Amino acid sequence: MKVFLTLVAMLLCVAALGVSIRFDDLYRVERYSDLPLLMPQGIGWESKAVFNPTAIVVDSIVHMFYRSEDWSGVGRWNGTSRIGKATSSDGFDFTREASPAIEPTETYELPGGCEDPRIVRVDDLYIMTYTGYDGGKARLCIATSHDLATWEKLGPVFSNDTWSKSGAIVPAKINGNYYMYFGDSSIKLAYSKDLKNWTVYPRPVLEPRQDKFDSRLVEPGPAPLITEEGILLIYNSADFSTIYRPGAALFAIDNPRNLLKRTDVPLMEPELSWEKLGQVPNVIFIEGAVVVGNRLILYYGAADTYIGAAVVGLAW
Repeated sequence: MKVFLTLVAMLLCVAALGVSIRFDDLYRVERYSDLPLLMPQGIGWESKAVFNPTAIVVDSIVHMFYRSEDWSGVGRWNGTSRIGKATSSDGFDFTREASPAIEPTETYELPGGCEDPRIVRVDDLYIMTYTGYDGGKARLCIATSHDLATWEKLGPVFSNDTWSKSGAIVPAKINGNYYMYFGDSSIKLAYSKDLKNWTVYPRPVLEPRQDKFDSRLVEPGPAPLITEEGILLIYNSADFSTIYRPGAALFAIDNPRNLLKRTDVPLMEPELSWEKLGQVPNVIFIEGAVVVGNRLILYYGAADTYIGAAVVGLAW
């Protein structure tokens, strides 16, 4: 009976949250424009760089949260990071807010800041994972909100104070648990009842592959998408020439550890000048994925300096 109820819950989850995309459709991804969507601006908190954006659609408005950097700490922690916010009705023309959405305030966030957000909605709660960086150690953190305006920081995910980054939470509970893919060298899986106490499975669910585009490291991209085929995780990777390219992996809905499929070639390559030249050259780093109309929009950081977008047509 328990297995039957779990399967029913998974089917309802697919019906409610499922995205009409096939795994192989991702190979048809195209850049939206040859120009960035957002660039650094002003002399303040986003003057050095804006990159690694996440996004969510609420009432037909795309809410983008992105990492920004100022010019403090050059040669030490390389600029203090904050999380900015911008909104758009079409997913491409964004209006930025004047002040950061999340500022570094805690000891584990200073002086390096709050980096690399990823957002998801589970039930009525908005959950953002981000990296708190004190200038020496990165710690995966969580903040929650009910309105996308006021955020409560829950602190570091792991109590053992180890280096941790890049958390992508599945947009629905499975057997009453939140599930999160995380890691910045291989990808691991953790689960929690309350977002505060996490249990990590001992073995990675996705690892680098020799002689592939992802031979050096893999780490999660946006919050996974639930599709009819399974849990679709777009991930970021690098090879030993330090070129960052995205790939994708498909996991079973009833067992998020079970890898079903994986891309053999990257979804995109750094090709444009602003993807190849910047703080970190040759980087395409996807952290946002939303459906607007009949397109899946993928938002990415380029060369750790700019924000770009790519699109995939959806089958209806």
